[in-house]
Amino acid sequence: MLNLERLRTLDALARHGSVSAAAEGLHITTSAVSQQMSKLEREVGQQLLAKNGRGVRLTDAGRLLADHAARILSQVELAQSDLEAQRGQVVGELRLAAFPTAARGLFPAALAGLRSAHPELRMTSEELAPEPAVLAVVRGDFDLAVVLDWYNKPLPVPDGLTKAPIVDDTADVVMPAGHRHAHRTEVDLEDFADDDWVSWGESEFCHEWLLHTLRPKGIEPRVTHRAAEHPTQLALVAAGLGVCVAPRLGRGPLPDGVRAVPVRQSVRRHIYAVWRADADRRPSIRAAVEALKSAAEQAV
Repeated sequence: MLNLERLRTLDALARHGSVSAAAEGLHITTSAVSQQMSKLEREVGQQLLAKNGRGVRLTDAGRLLADHAARILSQVELAQSDLEAQRGQVVGELRLAAFPTAARGLFPAALAGLRSAHPELRMTSEELAPEPAVLAVVRGDFDLAVVLDWYNKPLPVPDGLTKAPIVDDTADVVMPAGHRHAHRTEVDLEDFADDDWVSWGESEFCHEWLLHTLRPKGIEPRVTHRAAEHPTQLALVAAGLGVCVAPRLGRGPLPDGVRAVPVRQSVRRHIYAVWRADADRRPSIRAAVEALKSAAEQAV
């Protein structure tokens, strides 16, 4: 009889590509991963791993068993979902991820409400950018992730995931209070063609959105400062170092010396939850989505 936890370890190795990454995904030590794999090899009587430089790779037998493991674990999750649905109770463990402004703007109220309403539900959460969060849900590292896309740049969601809208989040242009456009009630993004910009990291989804939006208008934004967190971006704007696009969710009070002006053609982020389709019937997933929607109504 194949041991389920050892199959889970093999599946993590196949998905993550290394012992250290598998250990991180499973929240165990690398030694524990190696021990589980050694036991699984003895169990099946075949070599599943082979040395590959300083790491390891799956053998043909390892890849074959990993394919079966993925299907077995999916069926186990489906069975657990059906059992939870049959009980109709919000129990068990729920692992959540969200990009930083959603973690700050939604998680405190949503998770506190879930804990109060469902004391038998165990929850953990982590900040994670949208694209890696989607992949983490696919891999099974998280049960649900709060992600975003922009009104004109969708975030690809792979097959096998279910999504539900949480809220639309409006973004403004934030500029120093002495900026030439600070007195206006509305602006267009192209009004800032000659300004320095404060943006996200070069490969981040939101920075790609900024380029995707401005370049068709004939504008190559002059990005002089990059910061992952909006409070850091706002601090740079307050120092007179540029302008930025700042969504309202999780933004908090603006620092002194800056002004947020709405964009004439509304700039919005679509915020939604994603989870694996085989977990669709879990009451804890549904309860979490409703809690997030309730938190969003208060936050935006």
